Amino acid sequence: MRAIILAAGYGNRMRPLTDTTHKTLLKIGDETVLARIILNLLEVGVTRITLVTGYRAEDLRAHLAQRFPGQAFDYVHNPDFRTTNNLASLHLALEAAPIDSGLLLIESDLVFNVNLLRRLLASPHDNVALVDRHAPGMDGTVVTLDGTVIAGVIPPHLQGSGFTFTDKFKTLNIYKFSREFSAGTFRESLAFYVRTLGHKSYYELILGVIIYLHAAQIHAEVIAGERWSEIDDPNDLDIARYAFDHSCRTGILQRAQGGYWNYGVLDFCFLRNAFFPTPAVLSELQNAFPSVLGHYGSAQPVLDTKMAYYELCHPRRIVALNGLSQVYPWLAHRFQGRRALVPAPTFGEYARAFPGADTYADGAAGFNLDELETKTKSAEVICLVNPNNPTGSLLRSDWIFDLATRHRDKTFLVDESFLDFSTEPSVLVRLAAEPRPNIVVLKSLSKSLGVPGLRLGWVQGGEDDFLRALRDSLPIWNLNAIAENFLEIILKHRDAISASFVLTVAERDSLRKRLAQLPFVENIPDSAANFLLVRFRCSPQCLEEKLQLLLGERNIHLKSCSAKFGGTAALARMAIGTPEDNLRLIEGLKHIFPYE
Repeated sequence: MRAIILAAGYGNRMRPLTDTTHKTLLKIGDETVLARIILNLLEVGVTRITLVTGYRAEDLRAHLAQRFPGQAFDYVHNPDFRTTNNLASLHLALEAAPIDSGLLLIESDLVFNVNLLRRLLASPHDNVALVDRHAPGMDGTVVTLDGTVIAGVIPPHLQGSGFTFTDKFKTLNIYKFSREFSAGTFRESLAFYVRTLGHKSYYELILGVIIYLHAAQIHAEVIAGERWSEIDDPNDLDIARYAFDHSCRTGILQRAQGGYWNYGVLDFCFLRNAFFPTPAVLSELQNAFPSVLGHYGSAQPVLDTKMAYYELCHPRRIVALNGLSQVYPWLAHRFQGRRALVPAPTFGEYARAFPGADTYADGAAGFNLDELETKTKSAEVICLVNPNNPTGSLLRSDWIFDLATRHRDKTFLVDESFLDFSTEPSVLVRLAAEPRPNIVVLKSLSKSLGVPGLRLGWVQGGEDDFLRALRDSLPIWNLNAIAENFLEIILKHRDAISASFVLTVAERDSLRKRLAQLPFVENIPDSAANFLLVRFRCSPQCLEEKLQLLLGERNIHLKSCSAKFGGTAALARMAIGTPEDNLRLIEGLKHIFPYE
């Protein structure tokens, strides 16, 4: 069997990386993309390899000669690579290469597991394409299936505004063709197109015409769960490296601090409500998306009003934020030089906003209220995260209110981002009846409403000057229109929001019981939030190594937080997911902590 690898293209979408390097010579781990393809071919016994070159052809030849010194390659050069597409390259290859047996056709911008080639070669059908169910991030030509046979080929220019990908499949651009099809129908069709219409097209269109005319059947081998990546633009490089170089996974996620949709990772680090938004809310967002996308969001007074509608308060007393993280730099400036008190450990933004702050301890047994009361006397700004992150420890809201009442000359910043998952009412309930201008309440809605991608949060309370100064610091368009539309939609879904809190609490308690039964788990304190703090029966270093395995072998992201507690105990904070996701976590932990 012969393999043809199409590698003539300039890789314009990969610029600037391809300005000085052929994109197939970019590395994934220790190997180039091209070398990985060659290694896979050699592993399945395919040694007759034709490479179609164009851009930086000599670089490709030199690389293959150096990397595979004992392997012979056939080269076909496409001198018009800048003005033609892959149809021209394949036409040149089929005209030049002797097709005396079956053919493997592979595009050169692919990274894939060798098992895919084994599946392709094991197929009983003569003409087969590897396809995968279409998923976000994929682009290009898609196909429809009639059973196991490709029924239609749909190029991008036919994927209009009403086009749906739900029943479509993406071709991997890895094919197995018989000698008869390669040297006959396919080669003749390509030659006819080139003679009559020119070189500026794609061979997938010719396959589509052949299928439409019933001139041949092309079967689909649907992959499920097998790793593969198509490198079309620079973003795809990180995706491919994440998928195929497990050693870099942690580094990629830590550097990104988000954007995980590209990696298929099951994330137990970032905290969100796993039971909201509901399908009904998502449907409303999707339906409104085209219209909303074409408009600016509203100005801050309107945003504050819409946030007030949801929070059932007066618009003058609330400031809508582009995520609660927006307020921390402003707080740092507002209270610069003031003596601050923050919990330890807690969310890192408080330590960043108040460098050098005094701390009060929150251990597995909860807060030391006497210590907190004592240290409040010498502070000017007191940060209370309730429930606290990462412990889940809870303070009574009445106790917070009374503490602030006893110290009216101090400012209390009360973060209630996780309070919806507890049994405590907000301190705002007391404030409504007994105003205390020295209490400021902050909240991130990512945790309670499950939409971290929309960036929503708010600040309530405080002195009028405090809120006025905060508003004055904000840009005229502070929320994107999609987030604003979400605030409009959720007013109709209060019951579903409340139900999602109940579901989260039930799943939190269930997960805690299941984790407690595992022999490698030492202790799990009570939590009033949508996460658990788990102590493992191993050293902190051992836990770090185990969690690296969990990410590398199961693509489950869980981080150690041992360092936050001084590094003497092996601790990890686990977000609460759906029952299915939590089961995957349990099985993954059993995998990395094997026991009899």
